[in-house]
Parts: sequence; structure tokens; C-alpha cells
Amino acid sequence: MKNTFGSSVSVTVFGESHGEAIGAVLDGMASGIPVDEEFIAQQMKLRQSIGALSTARREADKVRIVSGVFNGRTTGTPMTFIIENQDTRSKDYGELAYKARPGHADFSAQMKYHGYQDFRGGGHFSGRITAGIVAAGAVAISALRSKNINIATHILSCGGVYDRSFNNIEDDIKQLNTMEFAVLDAKKAEEMQAAITAAKNDGDSVGGRLETIVTGLPAGVGEPWFDTLESVLAHAIFGIPAVKGVEFGAGFAVADMLGSQCNDCFRSADGKVYSDTNNNGGIIGGITTGLPVLFRTAIKPTPSIYKEQETIDLNTLENTTLQIKGRHDPAIVHRARVVADSITALVLCDQLSLRFGTDWLSNI
Repeated sequence: MKNTFGSSVSVTVFGESHGEAIGAVLDGMASGIPVDEEFIAQQMKLRQSIGALSTARREADKVRIVSGVFNGRTTGTPMTFIIENQDTRSKDYGELAYKARPGHADFSAQMKYHGYQDFRGGGHFSGRITAGIVAAGAVAISALRSKNINIATHILSCGGVYDRSFNNIEDDIKQLNTMEFAVLDAKKAEEMQAAITAAKNDGDSVGGRLETIVTGLPAGVGEPWFDTLESVLAHAIFGIPAVKGVEFGAGFAVADMLGSQCNDCFRSADGKVYSDTNNNGGIIGGITTGLPVLFRTAIKPTPSIYKEQETIDLNTLENTTLQIKGRHDPAIVHRARVVADSITALVLCDQLSLRFGTDWLSNI
């Protein structure tokens, strides 16, 4: 299994949803970076379930760092983050040993691992595994902030309700990074939550879109062709369970534009280069332009729903039906946004280390 991402700075995830513990190993991070355990805890809280909008599974998500930190700073050696699973109910998944849940990886995992996979709670395919990414990502976010590089993600849409896009970027970033339900327009947040609740009451679920922005990235980061910054970011973002699409800048809308509409025309003032538009999302030729990097992520509806569905028996391949029981999210888009921030930070730390050297992140 491919569980490691990154070249200079890499992250490896491990564990299963109902196993003893889950976590991540962060390798290649510069030495001397402050490790703020309170900030890590705050980030973990943003990923946790929120009242009736999320699963009833309540995990403390206490992060234990067992290597790579000494006297509150990174040592430069691998950091290992361990998070115990404490609120599991494996009995809810007994029937799923032989019935494939529609929309889940049960069938494809069976084809690859021949029945030896841990099916409880989705096992290694579960969104639960993203907790380790958030823990490691908190260290990466802190390192980037020390270089005045900031990341924020909001729920652009959920259940057919749309938030506004980024406007006053600095203020928007400050607002979003402390919010449990990260929406720029408070009225839209209420409407989205109502849509989630309505789907839940009907035994169903909803999806949504995330919009992520990165400011402060220097121009010249990334590679042409097969390691473009877009392709590396998209590669990592697609590692988040339930992600089915990523678009940068104007995205698919560029197909309906004229060249004169799509081009981001350059200007200079006070020795700085800027553009009044950002249809290319801050990346051209696979390399940053110095404009904000902007991309959107499509999150599918949570596949675990309470309606009866058609499926197959994995042992006999006979047709059957399934009605899922247990504790599940009616939407995950609000919990996925901090995961998007975290993966983005880890990718950028890797790319910046490749461009400028690992020590660039620690101001040595």
C-alpha cells in the first residue's frame, strides 16, 4: 500500500478506524521549528464531530508525539504522532464482513486484499485516518506561518447552498482559521446546516465544495510538466477520502472563456508584480506566480446512509440488500476543510524545501 507522500518532507499515515491507534510520521521537516501542542489540539478539534451535524462517535483525539521533538522544537528526525481510538463500536459492522456498502471501498478492497482487510468502520480507508494528517499538518502550518505563508479553507457549498468567495483575503483568512463551521457568510452557514439536518432526518447525506487559498508563496515554486504544483497538490488532495474533483483558479470555467478574458495580465508597482485577475489560480506552467494559490475541492455525499440499498454478497456474489446501522456523518465537508488545510501545508513544506533547502523553513 502507498501510504507515504512527499519527497523532501514526507508524511506517512498508519492505522485502522477501529484498531488500537492511528497516526502519522512526518519525516524531513527542518530542525528547530517550534512545536505548539496547544495549536495541534486546536487543529484536531476543528476535525472533530460537531453535535447533530456529525457522527455520534466522539473521539478525544489526544495526540501523543513520541519522536522527533526535544525541548519543544523539531529535531529534524522523524516525528511520530499517535492517536488512540477510544470510542469504537465494532459490533455495528458485523454484517459488513460480507456485504459491500455502496459508495465505500468495501468491494474494491475485497478485490485487492482478498478478504484480509480490516472492514470495521472502513478500516484503513476511513476518514478517521485523516486525524494523523491534521496532527502532522499543524507543525507544517506553523512552519509556513513563520514565513508569512497562510492557508485557509471555507465551505464554498453544501447541500446546494453557496457561500461567497474570498474577498478581503487577509480578514477572511483570520476569520476562517478559528471557525468550527468555516463559512464566510453567517446566514449561509445556517442554511447549510439546515440542509445537512434535513438530509439526516431523511436517512440521507449531502456533499459540498471546499475553496482553499494560500497567500505569501514566493514566485518560482513548482516544476513544469509532470510535477507541476497543481498536479502535486491535486495528487495529495485526492488522498482525502470522498474527494472526487479538484480545480484551480477559474477551473472548468476557463473552457468557456476567450483568451482575452482568461489571461491574467501582469502589472508592477513598487517593485512587485501583481495582476487584477487570478483565473490561473496563482500557478502558470506548473510554477507559482506570487499571486494567491486558489483551488476548489469537490466532496461527495457521505456514502453511509440509512436508506436501504442494493448490493452484493462478497462471498457468493449474489444480489442482496443492505441497510447500514451505526453512527455516521450526514455530511463531512465541514470536517474535511481542516484536512485540506493540513495536506496543503504538508505539500507546500515539501515543495519549498525542494526549491530552497530544508533549513529555509526554520530560518536557520
